[in-house]
Amino acid sequence: MVALLTPDLAYADVNEEYVRLSGRTREQLVGRYLFDVFPDNPDDPTATGARNLEASLRRVLTTGERDTMALQRYDVESVDRPGEWEERYWSPVNAPVVGSDGRVELLVHRVEEVTELMRARGGPEGSRARVLEAELYTRARELQEVNDRLREAHAREREVALALQEAMLPAPDPVGHHRAAVRYRPAVGALNVCGDWYDLVDLPGDRIGVAVGDVVGHGLRAACVMGLLRSALSAASRVADGPAQALEVLGLYARSIEGAENTTAVETCVDWDTHTLTYSSAGHLPPALLRVDGTVEFLDRATDPPLGARPEHVPRPQSSAAFAEGDTLVLYTDGLVERRREDIDVGLGRLADALTRHRAADPERLADALLLELLPAGGATDDTALVILRL
Repeated sequence: MVALLTPDLAYADVNEEYVRLSGRTREQLVGRYLFDVFPDNPDDPTATGARNLEASLRRVLTTGERDTMALQRYDVESVDRPGEWEERYWSPVNAPVVGSDGRVELLVHRVEEVTELMRARGGPEGSRARVLEAELYTRARELQEVNDRLREAHAREREVALALQEAMLPAPDPVGHHRAAVRYRPAVGALNVCGDWYDLVDLPGDRIGVAVGDVVGHGLRAACVMGLLRSALSAASRVADGPAQALEVLGLYARSIEGAENTTAVETCVDWDTHTLTYSSAGHLPPALLRVDGTVEFLDRATDPPLGARPEHVPRPQSSAAFAEGDTLVLYTDGLVERRREDIDVGLGRLADALTRHRAADPERLADALLLELLPAGGATDDTALVILRL
C-alpha cells in the first residue's frame, strides 16, 4: 500500500493496492485529509494509531528524514456498516520527497498490511502468530532505535563539519588595500554540509588572487578534503606563474587525496597596475564581471575539466579580461545558482539580473542581496560560497 501525501497530510495520490486494502475508492481518498478518512475509533479510549501516525509524518516534515514506525493497531470504520470498526494492523514507513528549494514537497506513506497474521493469533496457528507478532514488533522497534541513533549521529557530524568549515573559512583580512565581501551558507539538512571554500591571497605588486572551490560529497570528509585543497591552492598561488599553473599543481596534489577527485575550482588574479583579470577554471562555474554600466560578463574562456578528471597531466588553459575602476568581480559556488531539473543558464541569468539591479550597492550589501534573492526561502540543498570584490 503506497500513498502520496501533501505537507497538509491530504492524499495527493494512491496506488491500486492502497485502494484495495483500505476499502476506499480513489474518490474517497484523493484530496481528502488523511485523518478525516481514517480517524481513531472514538469508542476506544486506548486507540492511538492516528496520533502515532501523525507524529511520524510531522517528524518527516520537520527533519526531512525517513521514519519507520513500530507495528500499529489502527482500527478502520467499515464502509458497509458505518459505526462499526474493524481491527486492523499496519506497519508504516514514511519518507520525504524534497523539492529543489530543500523543502519537503510530498510524503511517501508506505504501509504493510499484517492484519491477517494478527487474526491468526486465535486459531491453530495462534502460538506461531504470537511469536511472529513479537518478532515483528521487536524488529520495528529496533529499526526505529537505529533510525534515531543515525539521526543523532548525522546531527553531530553536521555540527563538527560546520565548526571545521567555519574555522577554515574566517572573514579575510584586507588583502593589500583591497577588501572583499565573503559569505558562506551551509546547506539545510543533517547530511548536506559540503566542501565549498573561498580564498584570497596577497601577491607581489598590486595584485591579489581570488579563488572558490567545491569538493564533491557531503559531511565531515568533504569538509576535511576542502581544508587540504584550500591550503594547497593558497600556497601554490603564491609561487605559480598564474592561475592555470596553480590549478595544475592543485590537480596533481588532488590525485593523492581520497575524495578530492572531481573537485571544481576557479582562480582569478587581479592586477590593478594593468587593470587585467587573469583566470583559469577547473570545471567550475564562471566568475561574473559586473561592469559599471550594469552589463555582466561571465569569464568562461578558460574552462577545463575538474581536478583529477584526466588520467594524464595536461596544461590548463588561462585567459584574461580587462576591467575598469568601479567594476565588480563575483566568484561563487553552485549552491547560489543551480537548481534541480533546471538548465544552468537559467540560474546564471538570475545571477546576472540580480547583479545588474543591485550594481550601485557596495560589496557587503550586494552579497546580502544576492543571498536573499537567489537562495531558496527554506534553505538550499547545497552549500554556497560567495566572494565579491570591487575593482
